[in-house]
Amino acid sequence: MEIEIGIAKTGRRAWGFDDIAIVPSRRTRDPEDVKLEWEIDAFTFDLPMMGAAMDSAVSPTTAIEIGRIGGQAVLNLEGLWTRYEDPMPVYEEIGAAANEVATALIQKVYQEPVKPDLIGQRVAEIKAGGVLAAASLTPQNVERWYRHALDAGLDILVVQGTVVSAEHVSSRAEPLDLFKFIAEVPIPVIVGGVASYSGALHLMRTGAVGVLVGVGPGAACTSRGVLGIGVPQATAIADAAGARTRYLEETGRYVHVIADGGMRTGGDIAKAIAVGADAVMLGSPLTAAKEAPAKGNHWGMATFHPTLPRGTRVKTGELGTLEEILVGPAHENDGRRNLFGALRVSMATTGYASVKEFQKAEVMVAPALQTEGKALQKSQQVGMG
Repeated sequence: MEIEIGIAKTGRRAWGFDDIAIVPSRRTRDPEDVKLEWEIDAFTFDLPMMGAAMDSAVSPTTAIEIGRIGGQAVLNLEGLWTRYEDPMPVYEEIGAAANEVATALIQKVYQEPVKPDLIGQRVAEIKAGGVLAAASLTPQNVERWYRHALDAGLDILVVQGTVVSAEHVSSRAEPLDLFKFIAEVPIPVIVGGVASYSGALHLMRTGAVGVLVGVGPGAACTSRGVLGIGVPQATAIADAAGARTRYLEETGRYVHVIADGGMRTGGDIAKAIAVGADAVMLGSPLTAAKEAPAKGNHWGMATFHPTLPRGTRVKTGELGTLEEILVGPAHENDGRRNLFGALRVSMATTGYASVKEFQKAEVMVAPALQTEGKALQKSQQVGMG
């Protein structure tokens, strides 16, 4: 339904995770009977998750650990690990900076050029850990650098930007032809981000195996404030899921919808899948792991833009190990640990045996979900408070 904004403009009402609730069905299941496996292209993962290509979240070491646990991490091939042989002193400098100078410092340290030999070296390090290697490049640089990663054994390529379209127009340079590029690359390609039905549908038509859905919802991203663009995640994911259905009807080919950003708790992950996601991409939750390279600091992928930074450094602290955050056990009740144990129990409680089934769950608009009956928790700042 269109809502009148003014005489000359109408707009749809959009919803975020906090606005909706998953409705229990007529049956329940044992959590042990729920399957979380995710298959994309020729690969199968125990968990329907990807680690976001953010320097604060993913290093070669954490990529290996996430793969061991059952997920798939994505390394940023234009990040600190391909600019510095040893980036740990840079991490320490960013973490120690005062808030008022942190963004300028991040811009400065990312002026160090990307070194092509480090691209192959980092991919090889991940492969040596016995897991699949996934990595990201921006559309403007992917043709320049992806072969270095491919030669080192890259398994999945992610072409990622704030907003990626299938029809970029430029009067200054020849834009990336996603249709041609994806057809020529011999490994699966995931593309994003998008936040609309039409944007997702056009990216699916490029031949991508998955699309990343999310513009600006991340904990450290400021694109929504700086640029004024974005769509709340529940609506953005549901729209992309609609595009997936349309494309499947057109071609018989299934393209995965990956919710990218805006998820803090297990409940958020469950809602993302219930409105249509096949998997989720996590950033800030991973930065709170003991193994995270930034040690409880987190910054957005566009923070280091030289003229218009669209991210900030935030503190996420340390919650536990990667394993505890992803699959438990949890010893706190705030929903930030054992994220996929929570997904499993949510699916079991509402009666769904697989991720594909859970996408059909009933949801409702429920703005009171976070506050109803929770006055004591809020006043005491415990649990959901």
